[in-house]
Amino acid sequence: MTRILHILDHSLPAHSGYTFRTRALMKAQAAKGWEVAGVTGVRHPEAGPDGETVDGLTFYRTPPVPPARAPVREWREIGALAARVEALAREWRPDLLHAHSPVLNAMAALRVGKRFAIPVLYEIRAFWEDAAVGNGTGREGSLRYRLTRFLETRAVRRADATAVICEGLRGDLIRRGIEPDKIIVSPNGVDLELFGDPPPRDAVLAKRLGLGADDAVIGFIGSFYDYEGIDDLIAAMPLLAAAQPRARLLLVGGGPMERALRAQAAASVAAERIHFAGRVPHIEVEHYYSLIDILAYPRKKMRLTDLVTPLKPLEAMAQGKLVAASDVGGHRELIEDGITGTLFAPDDPAAIAAALAGLLGRRDAWDDRRRRARIFVEAHRNWSSNILRYEPVYQRLLRDAASAAA
Repeated sequence: MTRILHILDHSLPAHSGYTFRTRALMKAQAAKGWEVAGVTGVRHPEAGPDGETVDGLTFYRTPPVPPARAPVREWREIGALAARVEALAREWRPDLLHAHSPVLNAMAALRVGKRFAIPVLYEIRAFWEDAAVGNGTGREGSLRYRLTRFLETRAVRRADATAVICEGLRGDLIRRGIEPDKIIVSPNGVDLELFGDPPPRDAVLAKRLGLGADDAVIGFIGSFYDYEGIDDLIAAMPLLAAAQPRARLLLVGGGPMERALRAQAAASVAAERIHFAGRVPHIEVEHYYSLIDILAYPRKKMRLTDLVTPLKPLEAMAQGKLVAASDVGGHRELIEDGITGTLFAPDDPAAIAAALAGLLGRRDAWDDRRRRARIFVEAHRNWSSNILRYEPVYQRLLRDAASAAA
């Protein structure tokens, strides 16, 4: 039986788009009869035992390292994770190492893979340097940005194969000189067992949040980072309310921008129409989906959003919800404007308001739009089919490893 060790930044029981993609991938692989396990680096945020089983999946943990300033901290993290992966290479004996971004995980995996002649597939979900710019901890073009980009490219060259989650990332790697045949695209998908049945409207929750039965609810569910453009969505509310008096905005989640966004909403002339639900347990998220008519994703235009496809719009489509999103590269890979969703100009509150008002004024077209979006998810973004993209790559890497050992 083929054994695959996934090398991760963090995992369940922590909840994020990162952990949900990992869960879906590992579950699908286990269903095919492969033996899978994960190991997380020192940044995993949830305390728990080493060898922890969550939702039927086993995750090993890397012990913490002494604090230090960058870049000593990062080198310690790589060394600690490599040591834990090496111990598992001796004990659990994986046939293949599947390292997931950020690049620190790839560097640890490659250190062990080369030593033990275990093939390494490196999967990139976002370039670490661009993610740092997106969350406000880095600056494009800085020394740290350029160094991280160099390390990312070097890791891809040294890996036996590379997977990316979208065409934007693949195209960027090709422009760096990486051979196209070395890269596969394994797009974000939806586990339809989790998101396949649209829930009925939760009237009790609606009343608690102050939402009326006749309100038209625009929603955002996710993390409150600057690049998500939630400030533009709040700024659009006065214009939207003028065109659609029953419009309400429901914001579910939290993050670095929460305080600023709450202050912006409180100062808005549409303040009474903007509702913050705060962070909610993942098991309760579907109740909030049930209250929303249109999920809005107003991401700002930048390298991160042009190159990377988000997961949330796919979950919304699977839930039978209308989707409206900014016209950036990552969204264009998921949404066909006017067919499966609506695209509007990024960084433009007036464009957001006009697009949402247009959708709210065409309720007769909603059912057909929902149907087409659901068909798209089932046909092209279903994890049960996405998993097939890895199989030929795994088989080739295992064959090459067997030939080299012979």
